[in-house]
This record gives sequence, structure tokens and C-alpha cells, in this order.
Amino acid sequence: MNLAASAAPIAALSLRDRVDDALDRAVAERRLIGAVVLVARDGEVVYRRAAGQADRESDRLMREDAIFLLASVTKPFVAAAAVELAQRGRIDLDAPVTRWLPQFRPQLADGSAPDISLRQLLAHTSGLSYRFGEPAGSDYDAHEVSDGFDQPGLGIDENLRRLGRTRLRFAPGTGFRYSLGLDVLGEALARATGTPLPQLIDELILAPLTMADTGFQVADYKRLSAHYGNSVAADGSRRPARMHDGSELPFFDGVLRYAPGRIEKAGSYPSGGAGMAGTAGDVLKLLETLRRGGDGVFAPATVASLLQAHAPAPLEGLDPGWGATATAPPC
Repeated sequence: MNLAASAAPIAALSLRDRVDDALDRAVAERRLIGAVVLVARDGEVVYRRAAGQADRESDRLMREDAIFLLASVTKPFVAAAAVELAQRGRIDLDAPVTRWLPQFRPQLADGSAPDISLRQLLAHTSGLSYRFGEPAGSDYDAHEVSDGFDQPGLGIDENLRRLGRTRLRFAPGTGFRYSLGLDVLGEALARATGTPLPQLIDELILAPLTMADTGFQVADYKRLSAHYGNSVAADGSRRPARMHDGSELPFFDGVLRYAPGRIEKAGSYPSGGAGMAGTAGDVLKLLETLRRGGDGVFAPATVASLLQAHAPAPLEGLDPGWGATATAPPC
């Protein structure tokens, strides 16, 4: 008997049972409306399942090829593109962002406007923040800063103007704060290369990896999953509620504002931190490409840089699963 060969199906079955149980309970307890889960081990997909509904109100079942608004899962795509451009000598990650965005000069509390490098934007060490991460009534509220998934039709120049009027939370390079840095970076990449960010991501990542379902536009609206966020029910429990343009949800000490229709509204800027849509399969394809060292799409040095820590350690006050690599985790 080949013990190694017979052990593999047992391990896979155990994994399937555990993931199935977690998914089934989450859907039954109404903590999730639906989900697509893919698990790969050593490059082989060992678990795949679409569970629940893609649209509760129309009773549309979830499919494995469902398209989701990726929110902060956009960040690994843009971060990988930025580091690859640096490896090709097309940008300098240590250059100040004002080289390409000369009007973007947010200030510290003392009125000084320190340089912010592209590397600091990547690693969330720029001193910028997110509006949803600030308490109600902050300067991000006062200037109506967009977090990149709200305010349909808002252009990048206007949002940079608003963001530039907020106060830096710390001197660049001296702290860590999850932020709109990737939105600023995305526009800097576009200016540096003379190529709109959606086209740049397509040329560097989507086309080489044959990702037909992912981008800054929805490839097939018939496969787009509806959008739900946790709301507080009368009994104090949290239940997924359908989100529409203008939806607001409590988020720690602040408010998360969301507009799922933003992606189809002309004039909405391509948010480098939250603006893409795509499938679970395409996201896994990117992650597997990076795990394998670039696969000819990215230089090995690009992958090595992406997997290094670029932020101060330890990072205080963060949930499990967060790290300090260039591709910060989703919010």
C-alpha cells in the first residue's frame, strides 16, 4: 500500500468537511448571504465551492464564477504593478509623490508639508488615513473625502484636492495607518507612465494572466453579486443588509459609506485601493503567480519586495491576519 498516496485524499476530505461546516453555519446563521471559497495547496486547488445566494432578494444562487466588487483586494493588484514598474526602472519608489502630483502636499499639525514617497504610500506609512477609519466629525468628514467606494462620479483631481487639505496623522515613515495611499499611488503611476491606471493594470497583470473577468469595470453584470453589509438588528445581533448607493454603516468610531453603483458611473475615478471588480478565481491566480515567484509575469525581485516587511513593527491594535508587507490586507 502506498501510504503517501492514500493519506492525501483523507487530508483533503478533512479540509473539505471543516470548510463546508464553517460555510454552512455562516449561511444558516445568516452571517453570510453567499460566498465563493477556493483553497489551493502547493498550486493545486484542493477545495472549491459556491455557497448561498449571490442575490438574496431575487433568490439568485451563488456561482463559482460570480463577480464581486473587490474593495481592498484591489490593493495587491496595484501594489504588484507599482513594484514591477520600479523593477523595470520606470518609477522610483523612494521619489516624492509631488514629482508626479505637484499640488498634493498635505500638512502636519505644525503646518509643515513633508515629502511623501511612493514607498510610503504603498506601505501605509504616509500619514494619510481613510475617512471610515476616522471618528465622526474629523477633517476627513469636513472635506468630504471619498474612500474610493462611495461618491459616484467623483474625479481623482477633486478627491486629491480634498485629501490634500486634511492633516497628516504622523510624519511620513514614522507610523502605520491603513489609508488612501493606494488611491494616491494609482494616480501617480498613471501620470508617471502616461497610461490610465485601468489600462496599466491590464497591460501589466490582467492580460498576461488572461484575467477576462477582472478590472476597473464589471465584465458581466449578470454574474455580479449583490452587496451586503452588517447592520445591527433590533435584538443587537448583526445581519447582512442589502447595500445601495448612499448606504452608511457604523464602523468602529466612524461611518463606512458605500455606493455599489459607483463602478458603472461615468467619471468615477479608478480607485487604486478599492476600485476593481473580479472573481475569486482571478484573485487566486494572482496570488499563485506571486507564490511561484512571478511566473515570468513579475520579476523575482518584485515578488521578494512585495513579501518583505515595509512598515514599523510591531503594528499595534490590528486584528489577526494583518501584516506589514507592501500588499496590506483587505479592510
